[in-house]
Amino acid sequence: MLNRHPEADVIYSDEDKVDDADNIQQPLFKQDWNPETFLFWMEGYQLGAYRRSLVKSSGGFRNGFDSCLDCDLFLRLVEVTSQVFRIPKILYHRRIDSAAAELRQEASKIAIAEAIQRRGTRKPGLEFAGNATGELPKPVEDYHQWLKENFPRADELRSMARAAAALQHNPRISIVMPAYNTPEVYLREAIDSVRNQIYPHWELCIADDASTAEHIKPILEEYAELDARIKVVFRAENGHISAASNSAIALATGEFIALLDHDDLLTPDALYQVALLINRHPKVDAIYSDEDKIDELGMLRDPFFKPEWSPDSFLSRMYVGHLGVYRRSLIQEIGGFRLGYEGSQDYDLVLRLTEKTENIFHIPKILYHWRIHLESAASSAEAKPYAYKAAQKAIAEALERRGEPGEVSMVPLYLGHYVIRYKISDYKRVSIIIPTRDLGDVLNQCLESIFSKSTYPNYEVLVIDNGSTEPETAEVIARWAAKEPNRFRCYPLDIPFNFSKINNYAAGKAEGDYLLFLNNDTEAIAPDWIEAMVEQAQRPSIGAVGALLLYPDKTIQHAGVILGLGGLAAHSHQYLPSITPGYGGHVISISNVSAVTAACLMCRREVFESAGGFNEELAFAYNDVDLCLKIGDRGYRNIYLPHAVLYHHESRSRGYEDTPAKQERLRQEAEILKSKWPKLIENDPCYSPHLTRGRADYSIRV
Repeated sequence: MLNRHPEADVIYSDEDKVDDADNIQQPLFKQDWNPETFLFWMEGYQLGAYRRSLVKSSGGFRNGFDSCLDCDLFLRLVEVTSQVFRIPKILYHRRIDSAAAELRQEASKIAIAEAIQRRGTRKPGLEFAGNATGELPKPVEDYHQWLKENFPRADELRSMARAAAALQHNPRISIVMPAYNTPEVYLREAIDSVRNQIYPHWELCIADDASTAEHIKPILEEYAELDARIKVVFRAENGHISAASNSAIALATGEFIALLDHDDLLTPDALYQVALLINRHPKVDAIYSDEDKIDELGMLRDPFFKPEWSPDSFLSRMYVGHLGVYRRSLIQEIGGFRLGYEGSQDYDLVLRLTEKTENIFHIPKILYHWRIHLESAASSAEAKPYAYKAAQKAIAEALERRGEPGEVSMVPLYLGHYVIRYKISDYKRVSIIIPTRDLGDVLNQCLESIFSKSTYPNYEVLVIDNGSTEPETAEVIARWAAKEPNRFRCYPLDIPFNFSKINNYAAGKAEGDYLLFLNNDTEAIAPDWIEAMVEQAQRPSIGAVGALLLYPDKTIQHAGVILGLGGLAAHSHQYLPSITPGYGGHVISISNVSAVTAACLMCRREVFESAGGFNEELAFAYNDVDLCLKIGDRGYRNIYLPHAVLYHHESRSRGYEDTPAKQERLRQEAEILKSKWPKLIENDPCYSPHLTRGRADYSIRV
């Protein structure tokens, strides 16, 4: 095949199966390559042969797909090359193993769902750059277009250099770099990226961790001789990254410390942007920037555009990453890096440091290129598996220090993401408030799911009947009142529909310490959904708590609200498969958001009342967004939970905004929201200014 088609990048064959008695059975004769249809036969992908340069460029096998490593690799490779060929012969006998096959099938579903998402939604950060023909996948092309528009050009760098010379305060920034057996080219490029900074007030503190590679010491001595700002210490014995980082910190004299891995790169303006922020915010203690990755071909890819400081998101995943800059006095106060947390030593450091300060700032610029090669943590979670257990331990200890006990578990298949289940200190009453009008079958399905599935021991359900006329609805209400006399109440409120007024009325009737606003067209799935929401709502820092809502076909209806999306506000990751991890792991882990939908929203009564309840000017739309923004304005954090899961049969009661009158009403209420919250709608702090405002898929804004 390779002699006939030397351009081939991917080759696959037909296959069959072999049982325990070595009997051949179940031949699978595949189709010739068709990129439009191959996902339908992805149960078979052996024998596969792949061009090594593409495998290296892709980062190789990914952790979290242990049962279908080859499937996931195949899916990613065929996204970046059209040179895919089939050998129409059975060249592979796959051993039958029913248990392994089941695991393989489940993992393959996730790999295929991600592939569909990458193709159908143009989601950035999942595909890699370059193939044998030099063509770029669309997300990478988008990012390269973004770089053309946003990455500083030479004349802009010269202008920044002049501005740097005029800064009132020139903080010295100590770049801390532990090094161990770094490939020569990467080590030199990392050091040169520091020397190429347009901001001159830095020192590079390198601690060699007893490298065995002979080229390390001469290179470091060469650079130390070349530039007096470069300091080097050679450790007598290998102590791993935490000890080596502390040795580098011991060399530092700067006001701030920046962390740089020994094979990564800073952008030329990185330290200037940091110094500029320090001048604008002199009390800043911690700074982080956006980042991307650089592969072995020198291609920039996988940008990660981050939100502003989001403490609960950070407890779920180490999203701040690179570039990280921290006040040296605070690092000294907390004792630097701790031994025993190698691989997640920076996560542990920032968890402890951010407990000492609220002066944490984000620079929404790409200032750091994270190196991808087969041994790097950037290439695959498998590169450093010990890191994830260290992170789990660091988070658990953070909860103890903060007096918020809970259990930390890893998200299955997605190492590096965690779910915290806080201990409920007091099972106070939850008042579940459900407005309804007619559609008795819909209401009954909702109530049945609550009463039959919910395991929380102390709740009441308040149905507010907004003028039902159908006898079936009256029968449903009467039946539940008889069946659950201590937990079910219904109040008639026959007024023109006003969602805000109805829920405010219900809050006055509720007896609970927690108010849970719930649409009548929802259906509980997870039995502990109420517990999950109470765990968060009980925390003094938390305002509104939202859930993962799914359409009946198990695509996402709601995973938090993004301000500015669609011009005003819309749901995160809407219509994507429920098994998608989401951008930066948003869907699968607890995340701070600016708002959540009132289709399922919990908060403490005191929080609701302090915000003045729902704005009754907003009778139909955006009342939940407005409530959440009022709550946030009072210093509370709003939060989305991936493990409180319900179906949402959307807008069954009042229908869609599909008539001229309804659309005019929607426009008027949109104007009210815009006039109240223009800055937040323009720049959602839980989103990024560099991500699209036109779709819910977090693609790049170009």
